[in-house]
Amino acid sequence: MERTGTPAAPKGTLRVLYVQQGFESVDQGMIRALQTLTGELEVTGPKEMLKRAEQFRPDLVLVLNAMHVFPAEHSQHIDLIRSWGIRTAVWFVDDPYFTDQSLQLATHYDYVFTHELSCVPFYREGGCNKVHYLPLAADSEMFAPMHAPRSYQSDVCFIGSAFWNRVALFDELAPYLAQKKVVIVGSLWNRLSRLDLLQPHIRDGWIEQKETRIYYNGAKIVINLHRPTEAGQDNANTANLRGLSINPRTYEIAACGALQITDVREDLHQHYRPGYDIETFASADELRAKIDYYLEHEQERAQMAWRSLWTTRQRHSYTDRIARMLAILQ
Repeated sequence: MERTGTPAAPKGTLRVLYVQQGFESVDQGMIRALQTLTGELEVTGPKEMLKRAEQFRPDLVLVLNAMHVFPAEHSQHIDLIRSWGIRTAVWFVDDPYFTDQSLQLATHYDYVFTHELSCVPFYREGGCNKVHYLPLAADSEMFAPMHAPRSYQSDVCFIGSAFWNRVALFDELAPYLAQKKVVIVGSLWNRLSRLDLLQPHIRDGWIEQKETRIYYNGAKIVINLHRPTEAGQDNANTANLRGLSINPRTYEIAACGALQITDVREDLHQHYRPGYDIETFASADELRAKIDYYLEHEQERAQMAWRSLWTTRQRHSYTDRIARMLAILQ
């Protein structure tokens, strides 16, 4: 940790009103980065955005996601803020799962940022002129190495909801995983057909990010399987845009110094090196074989895990992402 300080970035002069979504793991990293890199920062919630923008008169209103907890009049409020001569930007971090709503919102902003490669041409073709790919990152203060109590320790850990592709994988692996020290945390796992085998390993429901960090630190191996993107698979993505970009868990698991075995998305190779600082799988058989290998080869497991920590702290901080964003917005 002493060797992996995050690189510094120059401070700008932009006065920013940041409208948070309520995603603690993203919002807190964003706020800390904006405090470091902007001339002046105000933070507000969706319902107070219009009033704060009128009072503060920032150079930029930056909105995270603009969905789920935002009022129905949000787009009208953005239009009004723009009429005051204030620039607006949105960063969509749920793409492509809610593109039915996000495209309607995106056209109201001056700048659109998305972490999903497939959504860049989608927003441009939908009428947005300034669209930029901006990958996600890890909040290195929230996700970092720590000692995990025995109750959080496991051989294999998975955290996330039981989307149907995950159900298929864990059903196939159920007889194997049932013999390991496994923890599965999330909702909808009653969808499993082999629930009888995995029920003792499941902790049902949502957990806070701070507890997620403890589970990652307590695991020898963390599985990461991205959710499906097709419409009808718990998504509002009737355009059926493919998922080409890695999820926030990829960065957050790595930031804890945990060995991660993940399925592959197209932009993974831009951020990590499979076989060096991250491990990958394409089938249940390959995942089973790699779990066995790394449980039997502790030195290699630890070495890859620490490489992932190094890569993440050097290249995948919110300071880096906000610096990229502000370079475009200055």
